[in-house]
Amino acid sequence: MANCPTDGGIYVLLARLEQPLTITRPRLAELEPGLYVYAGSAYGPGGLRSRLARHLRPDKPQRWHIDQITTRAETKYAIGWTDGKECELQAALAAGGNITYPLPGFGSSDCRSCPSHLLRIIL
Repeated sequence: MANCPTDGGIYVLLARLEQPLTITRPRLAELEPGLYVYAGSAYGPGGLRSRLARHLRPDKPQRWHIDQITTRAETKYAIGWTDGKECELQAALAAGGNITYPLPGFGSSDCRSCPSHLLRIIL
């Protein structure tokens, strides 16, 4: 994380679930084991470094929807960019194909154009 910028930006968080996971927000649902990608933004204090370090920590208070996954995922990776918009990033990920939206509205409650900011990669 030392090389990660403190500037704001957008990021992709990749998480692998080995076991089913019950999600309680935004609604009760179950995620199947598999590979998930989350598109997010980090324009608050500490920028990308702070946000990504938090997402990669296993022990943290659950503040955002994605925390339900990152506290239980067996594998997590993150990549960030200092420019762009998370909705455009989500659309680019979806355009690659082989994805589903397992939880409509997940991580995108403030967005009217995206079905979800959480995608499942179908391998």
